[in-house]
Amino acid sequence: MSNRVDRVPSDIGYYLAGFADGEGSFNVSFRPRPDFSIPWKISLCFNVSQRDRVILALFKRHLGCGTLRDRGDGVWYYQVDNLNAISQHVIPFFNRFQFLSAKKKRDFAKFKRIGELMIDGRHLTADGIKEILRIRMDMNDGGKRRYSDQHILSTLG
Repeated sequence: MSNRVDRVPSDIGYYLAGFADGEGSFNVSFRPRPDFSIPWKISLCFNVSQRDRVILALFKRHLGCGTLRDRGDGVWYYQVDNLNAISQHVIPFFNRFQFLSAKKKRDFAKFKRIGELMIDGRHLTADGIKEILRIRMDMNDGGKRRYSDQHILSTLG
C-alpha cells in the first residue's frame, strides 16, 4: 500500500469509497491504433461525475492523481486514466477502502486484474487482448461499447 493511502483519514476514505460505489465507474476502453503492432490502444479509466465539485476535489486530493474538469453542462468530471497512477494510487486506495455493493466489488476486481495484465505487458499480445476481453465482458453490466469484442478479435489476425 502506498504511503499516500496510509495517510487518508478513515472517515474520508470510506466516504469517498461509498460515493464511488454509487457514482464511480471503472472502464476498459479499446481505441484503434493502426500504427501499433497490436492495432489497439487499451486504456483503464476510473471516473466520477457530479454537480458538486468539492467532492470530486476530495478524490483528486486524497488519490493524488487524475484530472478534474467542468464538462460544460454544470457537471464536474474527475478521472484517472494513467496506468501508473491507477496502479500506484487508485487500486491501493480501493484495496484499503473497499466497496459494499457486490457489483462494484466485481467490477473493481476485474479492473484490478486487467491492470495487472497491463503492467505485465500482456495487453501488447493477441492472447493478452483476448484475456482482457474475457475479463471485461460483464463489467458495468456490459455497458456501451464502441467496438464489439468480435470486431476487436477479427483485427488480431
